[in-house]
Amino acid sequence: MEEEIEDDFSTWYNNIIEKTGLTDKRYPVKGLNIWPPYGWALMQNIDSVIREKFNERGYKEVNFPTLIPKSQFDREAEHIKGFSDEVYWVTKGGSSDLEEKLVLRPTSETAMYPIFSLWVRSHSDLPLRIYQIVNTFRYETKQTRSFIRVREIHFIEGHTCHVDYEDSERQVMDDIEIWKGIADSISIRT
Repeated sequence: MEEEIEDDFSTWYNNIIEKTGLTDKRYPVKGLNIWPPYGWALMQNIDSVIREKFNERGYKEVNFPTLIPKSQFDREAEHIKGFSDEVYWVTKGGSSDLEEKLVLRPTSETAMYPIFSLWVRSHSDLPLRIYQIVNTFRYETKQTRSFIRVREIHFIEGHTCHVDYEDSERQVMDDIEIWKGIADSISIRT
């Protein structure tokens, strides 16, 4: 078995993923995989642990839209630099051209952060601690591989805003504990 892994890791890895029923990559769009029942049940269990651990620490779950207006996406030019060549553009609604192109979410900061300024009006609104479990989309042009390099990513992300540096540092330490708890709960060694 070790020789098989060393000789052709890619084939071995894909065979293991397929045989275990974690995912099915035969969908007709490269890099978009199907979650069959067994794989999806495992992912739902992991998601439930993530929700439990984040909720225990005072995070609130949100769900931001998948589509982001181009103007909003462009405002975060520095942040999106790494994503700009990997985005999917939505240019039509039905047979009509859209007034403004939309980006299929490659990451959520460009959707979230403008809204934070509406939610956080004073120090009394802090800390803001939210998370979401969503799908993100990146036009991956390299060789795709289930769970490692895909075009549709099942994604967990936490976002926080704080009154001061010390509070944000405490948040970092808390997040380390959250992820240790998640890893322990799903039997991943830390």
